[in-house]
Amino acid sequence: MLFIEYPKCTTCKKAKKWLDDHNIEYTDRHIKDQNPSYDELKKWKEESGLSIKRFFNTSGMLYREMQLKDRLPEMTEEEMLRLLATDGMLVKRPIIVCNDKVLTGFREKEWEELLLK
Repeated sequence: MLFIEYPKCTTCKKAKKWLDDHNIEYTDRHIKDQNPSYDELKKWKEESGLSIKRFFNTSGMLYREMQLKDRLPEMTEEEMLRLLATDGMLVKRPIIVCNDKVLTGFREKEWEELLLK
Protein backbone atom coordinates (compact mmCIF):
# COMPACT_ATOMS: atom_id res chain seq x y z
CA MET A 1 0.00 0.00 0.00
CA LEU A 2 1.19 3.49 -0.86
CA PHE A 3 0.53 6.36 1.56
CA ILE A 4 1.10 9.75 -0.05
CA GLU A 5 1.32 12.62 2.38
CA TYR A 6 2.61 16.07 3.17
CA PRO A 7 4.28 15.52 6.57
CA LYS A 8 3.32 18.97 7.95
CA CYS A 9 -0.37 18.42 7.15
CA THR A 10 -2.42 17.72 10.29
CA THR A 11 -4.88 15.52 8.39
CA CYS A 12 -1.96 13.46 7.06
CA LYS A 13 -0.56 13.09 10.59
CA LYS A 14 -3.95 11.93 11.84
CA ALA A 15 -4.24 9.44 8.95
CA LYS A 16 -0.72 8.11 9.53
CA LYS A 17 -1.46 7.62 13.23
CA TRP A 18 -4.63 5.75 12.29
CA LEU A 19 -2.64 3.42 10.00
CA ASP A 20 -0.01 2.85 12.69
CA ASP A 21 -2.66 2.26 15.39
CA HIS A 22 -4.21 -0.43 13.17
CA ASN A 23 -0.81 -2.00 12.37
CA ILE A 24 -1.27 -1.41 8.66
CA GLU A 25 1.94 -1.53 6.67
CA TYR A 26 2.51 1.09 4.00
CA THR A 27 5.16 2.78 1.93
CA ASP A 28 5.36 6.47 2.72
CA ARG A 29 5.79 9.06 -0.02
CA HIS A 30 6.23 12.82 0.41
CA ILE A 31 3.85 14.51 -2.04
CA LYS A 32 6.00 17.60 -2.48
CA ASP A 33 9.29 15.72 -3.00
CA GLN A 34 7.70 13.12 -5.30
CA ASN A 35 4.73 14.76 -6.93
CA PRO A 36 2.30 12.30 -8.50
CA SER A 37 2.86 12.10 -12.25
CA TYR A 38 0.22 12.67 -14.90
CA ASP A 39 0.08 8.90 -15.57
CA GLU A 40 -0.30 8.06 -11.88
CA LEU A 41 -3.04 10.64 -11.40
CA LYS A 42 -4.91 9.45 -14.47
CA LYS A 43 -4.74 5.83 -13.31
CA TRP A 44 -5.78 6.70 -9.74
CA LYS A 45 -8.68 8.80 -10.97
CA GLU A 46 -9.93 5.89 -13.08
CA GLU A 47 -9.45 3.32 -10.29
CA SER A 48 -11.10 5.51 -7.65
CA GLY A 49 -14.21 6.30 -9.65
CA LEU A 50 -13.96 9.81 -8.19
CA SER A 51 -14.39 13.05 -10.05
CA ILE A 52 -11.07 14.66 -11.00
CA LYS A 53 -12.07 17.62 -8.84
CA ARG A 54 -11.81 15.39 -5.74
CA PHE A 55 -8.06 15.20 -6.39
CA PHE A 56 -7.60 18.95 -5.88
CA ASN A 57 -6.52 20.35 -2.52
CA THR A 58 -9.24 23.00 -2.48
CA SER A 59 -8.18 24.34 0.92
CA GLY A 60 -4.57 24.90 -0.12
CA MET A 61 -2.93 28.28 -0.59
CA LEU A 62 -1.74 27.46 -4.10
CA TYR A 63 -5.28 26.49 -5.15
CA ARG A 64 -6.53 29.86 -3.92
CA GLU A 65 -3.61 31.83 -5.37
CA MET A 66 -4.20 30.28 -8.79
CA GLN A 67 -7.94 31.04 -8.48
CA LEU A 68 -8.73 27.47 -9.48
CA LYS A 69 -12.25 27.60 -8.10
CA ASP A 70 -13.08 29.87 -11.02
CA ARG A 71 -10.75 28.27 -13.58
CA LEU A 72 -11.51 24.54 -13.14
CA PRO A 73 -15.04 24.62 -14.60
CA GLU A 74 -13.57 25.80 -17.90
CA MET A 75 -10.78 23.21 -18.00
CA THR A 76 -10.87 19.75 -19.56
CA GLU A 77 -10.05 16.70 -17.47
CA GLU A 78 -6.80 16.38 -19.41
CA GLU A 79 -5.84 19.97 -18.49
CA MET A 80 -6.71 19.33 -14.85
CA LEU A 81 -4.58 16.19 -14.70
CA ARG A 82 -1.64 18.02 -16.26
CA LEU A 83 -2.04 20.87 -13.78
CA LEU A 84 -2.17 18.48 -10.80
CA ALA A 85 1.04 16.85 -12.00
CA THR A 86 2.91 20.18 -11.81
CA ASP A 87 2.86 20.60 -8.03
CA GLY A 88 2.09 18.23 -5.16
CA MET A 89 0.59 21.06 -3.14
CA LEU A 90 -2.35 21.14 -5.56
CA VAL A 91 -3.17 17.49 -4.85
CA LYS A 92 -5.62 16.44 -2.13
CA ARG A 93 -3.89 14.50 0.59
CA PRO A 94 -3.39 12.05 2.02
CA ILE A 95 -3.85 9.55 -0.77
CA ILE A 96 -4.00 5.80 -0.21
CA VAL A 97 -3.31 3.51 -3.17
CA CYS A 98 -4.06 -0.10 -2.30
CA ASN A 99 -4.31 -2.67 -5.09
CA ASP A 100 -6.88 -1.16 -7.43
CA LYS A 101 -8.48 1.10 -4.81
CA VAL A 102 -7.67 4.76 -4.24
CA LEU A 103 -8.82 7.09 -1.46
CA THR A 104 -8.23 10.84 -1.26
CA GLY A 105 -8.38 12.70 2.02
CA PHE A 106 -8.89 11.03 5.38
CA ARG A 107 -12.40 9.86 6.10
CA GLU A 108 -12.10 7.22 8.78
CA LYS A 109 -15.21 5.29 7.73
CA GLU A 110 -13.96 4.95 4.12
CA TRP A 111 -10.54 3.87 5.34
CA GLU A 112 -12.08 1.26 7.67
CA GLU A 113 -14.14 -0.17 4.80
CA LEU A 114 -11.13 -0.41 2.49
CA LEU A 115 -8.38 -1.38 4.89
CA LEU A 116 -9.94 -3.32 7.78
CA LYS A 117 -12.24 -5.74 5.95
